Amino acid sequence: MENKHVGYILLGVSVLIVIIVFMFQNALTSFVNSSCTLAHGGDSCPMYDTINQQTYLALGIVGILILVSLVMISSKPQERVIIKTRTVEKKIQKKFLDTSTLKPEEKQVLKIIQENKTIFQGDLIEKTQLGKAKITRIIDRLEGKGFVERKRRGMTNIVVLKE
Repeated sequence: MENKHVGYILLGVSVLIVIIVFMFQNALTSFVNSSCTLAHGGDSCPMYDTINQQTYLALGIVGILILVSLVMISSKPQERVIIKTRTVEKKIQKKFLDTSTLKPEEKQVLKIIQENKTIFQGDLIEKTQLGKAKITRIIDRLEGKGFVERKRRGMTNIVVLKE
């Protein structure tokens, strides 16, 4: 909701509160008049002072509400910040792997690498049941054809599928 609308609502509520305060003061004054004339005899009743204090306090609070509402009404409306968002989709082109020229063992190793994306060379040896030298030669051929990339990590190699 805009500040102006809230200010007008607050101003209306303040006017209603002023009316209620004066009605309450009127009712209290008539009540004090009827009870004090009987007990104290006239204008020397201490209840008159408390009525005035309550009225001034209530009108002070309402005055603050009116000031706040006037400030809200006269305040400049906030500028709307317009943020344009744009979704950028990166088109990922899947590289078509031409495996027709590969040997069956190379296809088997490439299939395992494709399933895992990255794999330790030692794990390839375990999964394929081929020797270390054979796996090394197969990975060399696959790396030469651009299918995989070998990265040295300490004492082992990690075989990564090229994107």
